[in-house]
Amino acid sequence: MDRPFGVQGSQFNNDYSKEQNDQFTAEFGAIMLELRDEFLAGAPIDSDAVQATIAKHYAFCLKFWTPSREAYKSLALSYMLPTPYRDSIEAVSPGLAKFNHDAIVIWADANLN
Repeated sequence: MDRPFGVQGSQFNNDYSKEQNDQFTAEFGAIMLELRDEFLAGAPIDSDAVQATIAKHYAFCLKFWTPSREAYKSLALSYMLPTPYRDSIEAVSPGLAKFNHDAIVIWADANLN
């Protein structure tokens, strides 16, 4: 796979090395591929497996910021709006962006204040 999740990194200035950015891209990609596998297997968005994957996604986000419930849900919304985020996720599997959004909303409501 040709790094479909690296599109976001070029949009922001940061002080991370190329190696760090590559690691972040790989980590995010692994989380999205795990979520894709659950999506394609027909796992419900509120299943333990899907929610555990979303917990990994939230932990990944914590490397850069600490989103509140509403901020995390807003990030999830950006995965469904016409953005490079949505395009990269949808390129992996059509429908994955909405699945990701819906699973994040459930996780955020259950785990964040």
